[in-house]
Amino acid sequence: MNNLSRDRQQTLDHILSLMGRSPDLIVRELKLPSKQSLTLLYLDGMVDKHAVQNSVIASLLDRAPAEQASLAGLQQYVIDAGEMGLTDTVDELLDRLLSGFLIVLMDGADRCLFVGMQGWEDRAVTESKTQSVVRGPQDSFTETLRTNTTLVRRRVKDSRVRIINLKIGYRTKTDVDLMYISGLADEKLVETISERLRSVRIDRVLEGEYVEELLRSNQTKTIFPTMYNTDRPDVISAGILEGKIAIFVDNTPFVLLAPTLFVDYMQSAEDYYQSILYSNAIRLLRYVSLFICMLAPAIYIALTTFHQDMLPTQLLLSLAAQREGIPFPAFLEALLMEVTFEILREAGIRMPRTIGQAVSIVGTIVIGQAAVEASIVSPAMVIIVAITAIASFVIPSYSMSISIRFLRFAFMGLAAVMGVYGLTIGFIVLTIHLCHLQSFGIPYMSPMAPFRKGMQQDAVFRFPYRSSNRFGSARGKR
Repeated sequence: MNNLSRDRQQTLDHILSLMGRSPDLIVRELKLPSKQSLTLLYLDGMVDKHAVQNSVIASLLDRAPAEQASLAGLQQYVIDAGEMGLTDTVDELLDRLLSGFLIVLMDGADRCLFVGMQGWEDRAVTESKTQSVVRGPQDSFTETLRTNTTLVRRRVKDSRVRIINLKIGYRTKTDVDLMYISGLADEKLVETISERLRSVRIDRVLEGEYVEELLRSNQTKTIFPTMYNTDRPDVISAGILEGKIAIFVDNTPFVLLAPTLFVDYMQSAEDYYQSILYSNAIRLLRYVSLFICMLAPAIYIALTTFHQDMLPTQLLLSLAAQREGIPFPAFLEALLMEVTFEILREAGIRMPRTIGQAVSIVGTIVIGQAAVEASIVSPAMVIIVAITAIASFVIPSYSMSISIRFLRFAFMGLAAVMGVYGLTIGFIVLTIHLCHLQSFGIPYMSPMAPFRKGMQQDAVFRFPYRSSNRFGSARGKR
């Protein structure tokens, strides 16, 4: 039975059966002054009980009997609430009930009234813990969808901001909102993303990665992220001002941006809140750190294994003395230390926050010192691994940092087999792969490949705002 019955008790019994007579399903029977019988249904913990008592029950018992003759009368004259509606299907009734609405059943009515009374506990807006800045906004998204969209609307007071709501997951029925500015965003891309999400057949969506993977499934397979994610409202606000599409997923503080470019992952929110000289110097430092993170161990392996003649004599003699008694070749030595550090990094993340950082730091120092004293690795290798690890933290985007860490092992293998020639071949293949990538039809390496002169104001270096073609739109996004 999908349509509601005029028999209130029959409808109630059917709903209780479908809900398994769950103990958190509250059933409240009311007898109105008009002698009409009502049944109120709501889930404990999902509604604001004070609002139910003051706006619904008190209103029902105090208003004149003539206004209580029908559900339409209750909706129009009696109940004080901002969001209300009528439905005649069991499916929508259950959907509203599970979303925190109060359900009103009335004798003789083949419809029910749903009233917005959501009042669950949620996390307050706090400082971002993944992309912190010294200067700039300190608020971050929460796990509540409407709170997140509101944080963006506070910054972008434009009547052309559009929101498309979707429900994904036939069990979780997760709310997903697409936000964009009409006239700036590509309407065809908006339609493509919304249609692709509507056509998805999946039982659950618990985090933004589910949506990202579903949207990425038809694109080229790559280890590089093709959708930017952040928990900073200012980044999302600037993104939609550039014509991008923000994808909000309920129950997660991370919002997706599409399309995205490689340069987006090397930029930080603070680049736009500090002086241009400082911002550009830090950006240059990030690119240097990226190459150190990706290539430093591989270059060490190549030089010490195949190309010792490229090293100065004094440095070569120092490295040779350090490696005396080391039982492993440089590749295994580097692999051992890199894997050990990745284990310590992961342990520091998963352990309780109060002790995780201390354990990872102390563990790294103790293990590194013990490995050197046991002649398992050389002191130079410990230095290389430490610099590589620190450089990986300079990359602003954690998802891009993961990709670079994977590439590091690939370059180490190429260096161990073919030395500098292997590194050259690997770098050429990587460049071709990056130039071949697209994010929703936009070249991933744009505006460098293909080169677009008009978009260089905020590619590698940030130009002054006054030099932008359109103030606030030439990629000045954070």
